[in-house]
Amino acid sequence: MQKANAIGDREIKAVIMDMDNTLFDFVEAKLKACSAVVQVVGQTDEMELLEYFIKHPKDVESPECIKDYLKDHKRNDNDTFEKCVELYERIKIENIHTYPGVKETLETISNSELRFAIVTDAYKRNAMARLKKTGLIEYFDLIVTGDITGKKKPAPDSILYALKKLNVRPEESVLVGDSLTRDIDLGNKLGMVTVYAAYGDRNLFEDRDCKADHEIDNIAAILEILDLR
Repeated sequence: MQKANAIGDREIKAVIMDMDNTLFDFVEAKLKACSAVVQVVGQTDEMELLEYFIKHPKDVESPECIKDYLKDHKRNDNDTFEKCVELYERIKIENIHTYPGVKETLETISNSELRFAIVTDAYKRNAMARLKKTGLIEYFDLIVTGDITGKKKPAPDSILYALKKLNVRPEESVLVGDSLTRDIDLGNKLGMVTVYAAYGDRNLFEDRDCKADHEIDNIAAILEILDLR
């Protein structure tokens, strides 16, 4: 039988976390990878390539984004494409580093009676590579990636899938994420306790009106909310 932690009048049995920019600065890693690629074709604006990834309709890590960028810069030969894809993936992974206190915080949650999951829009191949690089994979009971349901947040499908697998109700769960639109507003609508990871928010163009139940400026602060200090 699951032991519950109390948050106000809520009995909490599970924690669901976002991954990118909640556990590590993924935007910074992508920018460094983009910088390496644009230099191959004699360019200097990494933001230009980043825009190709941001605007991709399905997979923000698709190699097709690099192919389209190279084509627009008249360097779409196969050798250059393969070189740039390998360079992008290698530099990106090399520059993924957890925020201060992440491992200690995740270990504390993992060692508690709470069920613990990641829900990310990243596809499995990318999510697992990042979690292995950071050494975080061992802390989670469940990892839900974007290709499991085929729906991205703020669609509720991935969160509902995780809740079902964890065998908990939304009101018994905490959702932690850096996006006010894709994480916090979604969690609020589902009736979860929401925790806004303000320290990782790189979503410059989101609606800022949504409010979380709690806001934290470092990941370790979640432990006090969960009464795990």
